[in-house]
Amino acid sequence: KPLSFPIVGGPGVQLCISDVLPILAKVLHGHKAEPLHLCHRLDKETTGVMVLARDKEVAHQVQELFRTRQVVKKYWAITVRVPVPSAGVVDIPIVEKEVQGQQQHHKMTLSPSYRMDNGKMVRMRTSRSAHVAVTQYQVLSSTVSSALLELHPVTGVKHQLRVHLSFGLDCPILGDHKYSDWNKLAPQKLSAGTLRKLGLPQSKARHLPLHLHARQLVLPALGSRNEELSLVCRLPRYFVRSLSRLGLELPSQD
Repeated sequence: KPLSFPIVGGPGVQLCISDVLPILAKVLHGHKAEPLHLCHRLDKETTGVMVLARDKEVAHQVQELFRTRQVVKKYWAITVRVPVPSAGVVDIPIVEKEVQGQQQHHKMTLSPSYRMDNGKMVRMRTSRSAHVAVTQYQVLSSTVSSALLELHPVTGVKHQLRVHLSFGLDCPILGDHKYSDWNKLAPQKLSAGTLRKLGLPQSKARHLPLHLHARQLVLPALGSRNEELSLVCRLPRYFVRSLSRLGLELPSQD
């Protein structure tokens, strides 16, 4: 899936993935091909691998695999700052809240189950509307001020990876202009050193795309296919270019 391409339509959306599925089916399988079916979704600003099905029944089966968390999902992200420790699990519920101020808007945010009190973990009352959210992460490459992470979302809450990285690990994703600051919607502020490496003035930071890529999906055996299916999508050019400029090493791609 390319950048800035929504999956389904809505207000102000001129073109989306679901609109082009009939055309794509004909290109791949001939003029009489039936439309392809969506099996899951990716956020508009996320790039990477997507699963489509030629058959509606198969699409429902794959959707059930996603719903029951049987599909292994791996994402790559470039972050501002480096998480400590370099590998771990973020297990913090997420809830949607309204942000007050000049720019009233809604964001997903953390709703912790525990807090520290005199050195002890104390259980908190969590919002009934909070969703369980669990993310495994590992640093693949890092410098002093940025990192390339592999992320495995165990759950599938809206904007989970962006919220866990920014508010949970204090390492927002490069180009995340929504979750880099809780109080406002504004272009992400980057250090002078990072801007210099990227060849950008701060005034142009608003044009930085979100560096979050759905790298791999692993589907379990299904129907007549008795082996798991691994799908890998190469990184977009802008992502590779940013890795190079920031001095982050690109892992060997299988």
